[in-house]
Amino acid sequence: MTASAALSSFRDEEPDIADFRTEALAGLRRAPRTLPCKFFYDEAGSRLFEQITALPEYYLTRTEEAILAECVGEIAALAGPGCQVIEYGSGAIRKARILIDALNRPAGYVAVDISRDHLIRAAEALAGDYPDLEVHAVCTDYTTDFVVPGPKDRIAARRLGFFPGSTIGNFETDAAREFLAAAARTLGRNGAMVIGTDLQKDKEILEAAYDDAAGVTAAFNLHLLERINEELGGTFDLDRFRHVALYNDSTARIEMHIESLAEQSVEVADETFAFAEGERIHTENSHKYTVDGFCALAASAGFEAKQTWSDEDGLFAVHYLAVAN
Repeated sequence: MTASAALSSFRDEEPDIADFRTEALAGLRRAPRTLPCKFFYDEAGSRLFEQITALPEYYLTRTEEAILAECVGEIAALAGPGCQVIEYGSGAIRKARILIDALNRPAGYVAVDISRDHLIRAAEALAGDYPDLEVHAVCTDYTTDFVVPGPKDRIAARRLGFFPGSTIGNFETDAAREFLAAAARTLGRNGAMVIGTDLQKDKEILEAAYDDAAGVTAAFNLHLLERINEELGGTFDLDRFRHVALYNDSTARIEMHIESLAEQSVEVADETFAFAEGERIHTENSHKYTVDGFCALAASAGFEAKQTWSDEDGLFAVHYLAVAN
């Protein structure tokens, strides 16, 4: 898919199949086995995730959107006029519209995502709906260094990072700190970030959110094996594996796994992997925070927590962080 002239710029740094092959094989050789969750998000995986966000069990998206709708005026006041918004993991660019609508004369918007076609489609739709907004798209792994394009004809008063969806919870603590520190460097002096975090709560609520009755999250998780079959010559029989999601009290996180239902062997890129019955591939973590705990983490990475908003049930939080001077 080719980006249209509707976008102010498009930079294509999409990880290629060699990266997928290298990381998938490395993870399958480990004990216990792992697969990187960033590879969920090809075109099909991104569509599945959008379906997940609408599920009744998946409270995260609707709760965060409601919080944003309530507090976005305060966010705009804190950010001030002339911001350039940089969204990490932009997906369908739905929540960013709430923010853009509230900002005073935004200098532009930069969508950053790993799923190329999904990114182009969403960014072009945004550019079509906001013809006066400078819209850029960067296809890359946002945990790596990347060049922020634009604005072309003006200087942004502030770079405002936007990282909704509690995606920060996918990182281990040290990696989360490293990501936030890198974001602080990218946003620079006078920069700020709006970021969502899922909060600690009853495990029944959490496990239902990641193991829905309709099986959409299961399909999303098992899609990693489909990608390996299609792109790396894998021989995974999806009927002989199942999705597992559980809450780990000791680490305050949801863990997603793919479990082998039988003793079996699988080939990937001409390499054979033997699975025992019940053996698991760890695919994703989703850490759950307290407000104080996350603010302390952000402070250790070079941010100052200015304001936090939450829903009345204490399910989710949205934070406004300023880059510390």
